[in-house]
Amino acid sequence: MTREELEAKLSALPEEPGSYQMKDKTGTIIYVGKAKNLKNRVRQYFTGSHDNKTTKMVSNIADFDYVVTNSEKESLVLEINLIKQYQPRFNIQFMDDKTYPYIKLSSDPFPTLKTVRERKRDRQAHYFGPYPDVTSARETITLLNQIYPLRKCRKMPKKVCLYYHLGECLGPCENLCTEEEYRELTNKALRFLRGDTSDIIRDLTQKRNAFAENLEFEKAQEVQQTIDAITRTVSKQQVQVNSNANQDVWNYIVDKGYVSISLLLIREGKLAKKVSHLDALYDDDPFDSVISYMALYYETHEVPKEILVPTDFDTSSLRDEIEEHVFRPQKGHKDKLIEMAELNAREYLNRHFTVVNKMDEDGENAMSELSEIVGKPIHRIELFDNSHISGTNAVAGMVVYKNGKPSKKDYRKYNVHNGADDLSNMREVIYRRYFRVLRDQLERPDLLIVDGGDLQIQAAKEILDSLYMSDTISIYGLVKDDNHDTSDLMDSYGNRMHIRKDSALFYLLTRMQDEVHRFAITYHREKRLKSQTASALENIEGIGPKRRKDLLKKFGSFAKVKEASVEELGEVLPKDVAAKVYETFH
Repeated sequence: MTREELEAKLSALPEEPGSYQMKDKTGTIIYVGKAKNLKNRVRQYFTGSHDNKTTKMVSNIADFDYVVTNSEKESLVLEINLIKQYQPRFNIQFMDDKTYPYIKLSSDPFPTLKTVRERKRDRQAHYFGPYPDVTSARETITLLNQIYPLRKCRKMPKKVCLYYHLGECLGPCENLCTEEEYRELTNKALRFLRGDTSDIIRDLTQKRNAFAENLEFEKAQEVQQTIDAITRTVSKQQVQVNSNANQDVWNYIVDKGYVSISLLLIREGKLAKKVSHLDALYDDDPFDSVISYMALYYETHEVPKEILVPTDFDTSSLRDEIEEHVFRPQKGHKDKLIEMAELNAREYLNRHFTVVNKMDEDGENAMSELSEIVGKPIHRIELFDNSHISGTNAVAGMVVYKNGKPSKKDYRKYNVHNGADDLSNMREVIYRRYFRVLRDQLERPDLLIVDGGDLQIQAAKEILDSLYMSDTISIYGLVKDDNHDTSDLMDSYGNRMHIRKDSALFYLLTRMQDEVHRFAITYHREKRLKSQTASALENIEGIGPKRRKDLLKKFGSFAKVKEASVEELGEVLPKDVAAKVYETFH
């Protein structure tokens, strides 16, 4: 687009709210933003001076598009949806889209304890969390099951199970306890989950002392280990606040062209976790980036009872169900939390700025050097590697790098069917991958990298030629030296380009090679363990196809079956068969 065309397009912009999309010369969206006034905001990018990062982004803009909305709130919703859809390289993106687990005490007459990811199905139950530390949630469940013998079964059985005989269930299924006895046990577990462990610590201390006085030191040690486990579980949440509410505390600072965002998660009146994020700014108004980040965060995380923000935070553009939970404290302990969040944002920026800035510069330099070698702009790279042992459990892995950074949600695993024939495996996985790219119109890579020399490159090229894609996707191989270290890049014509070992590109290619190898071999090990476990199960008396299927349904994988305890296996199998399975693997 010429300067005259740009001026004409800028002058035609409406003075309305909306979302704008910046594009590079290939038509790829590289940045998405929102504006109260589209004309004023978009024009700012093409007039005046900017810092280095914004200047770099603007230098990549060849065109722009926009969508007018009825309100700023609608423009934020549209911006978030477009960021999720196109994942522009210059946008702040919240990559951690997993949800945190809760500990749930069900609302049954005889309640059970378990971890869940959402709270919608049983609103009458008691929920504790969320637990940002998943391991902590699982350890808490295990500890509670040791201390309080609540039932473990999903549905009440007709007879007592293995847990009863192990002393880990009161046996309500055969009326071996009353509802009142079970309710008392449940109330104790509730007090524990709410942080009151004084009663159980006192009882266990008395029990330990009694064992010690009777010279039963092994039993006393076991009780002490339980006390230590309780102390560790409770001590993971040290910072107390003057409230039992669930709160998210937000603040941010801007410095050196970066925005540092800090989020404190307060759960049950305790600081459960700190979330920090540092990213480059491309907007003149950094607050827009913070609001976009908040909106992306609550796309995948539950809105707490209170969202605490500084007094100058304008959150009116957020969804109504978020905005109604926002509070702007001006004094008291809540204002102190706002100050704590700001302090953490500043500390995170000071601690990580140099490292992040160096990584950004190295990544940009590496991608520029790679683009120069290939002879075209490189943004998306796909790498492949095979893994097997003497042809058994053969697999392949594909990893994806976007602008020098791994895009793990785009990684793919493949089972391949040519045994130890690496070239045939390469042809198979390349065909399967790019046939699907064609069929489903998926995003194409700019560069395909294989781990090997000319033979591997030609195998990949043969497939791309058959799909008429070799003109748009460049193919290179990573060639090793006599010491089995990466030394050269080889193109599809057999030309070798030496990579200096002190260059940013060498470090990037080495990380890529290590990552695709790690990904492929990890999948191979998982498959091998699964096949070994499945084979071992077939030789256990009492395990047929139906029970193998039930085990897989319960635990999700044969590897998890191997790790399961007798009690967990007893939820699916008769206790004698559960014991045989456990003994087989231990």
